[in-house]
Amino acid sequence: MVGERGLPRVIAVVGHADLAPWTLALLEEELRARLARCAEAGRTGLVRVGQGLPVAFGRAAQQAGLALVAVVPTLNRVPALLRDRDRRAAGELLLLSQQVRLVEYDPADRDACMRADERLLRACARVVAIWDGTDSNDRDTTAHLVAYARSHGIDVEVVWPDGAERLPGLGEESP
Repeated sequence: MVGERGLPRVIAVVGHADLAPWTLALLEEELRARLARCAEAGRTGLVRVGQGLPVAFGRAAQQAGLALVAVVPTLNRVPALLRDRDRRAAGELLLLSQQVRLVEYDPADRDACMRADERLLRACARVVAIWDGTDSNDRDTTAHLVAYARSHGIDVEVVWPDGAERLPGLGEESP
């Protein structure tokens, strides 16, 4: 996953967890075209397992011919129990992926997820941020991750297609 001059060849996705279903469909189409260019450049996609955006990214990556790495949380070196809503999505992402990367963090702990995302972003050359430009809050860390990537010299591409919407409360299921 390391390219010329030691630069990572990895592209990751971050974004809102409360994207409307029609927004996910819009994004899958939009991402497919963008990721096809990345596949031609020999890049690899990286996504943390979960429903919504990770699955849309995984499907778009597969359709674009982009190799995909799925990140699975572990606790004490054992795959962590995911929320019900994320289990089926994780299964689909594992089927779409060429590699699986196990990362130690508690998927039920927001701060642990954010720290895991920060570690993952440091290994990337580019981040695609599905972001409407709003500030982070106690449930959504997208703005934080965009700022983090930029502050570490990681190329960030913000995507928010016309007609994209969020549905507050959608990504707030308790673990």
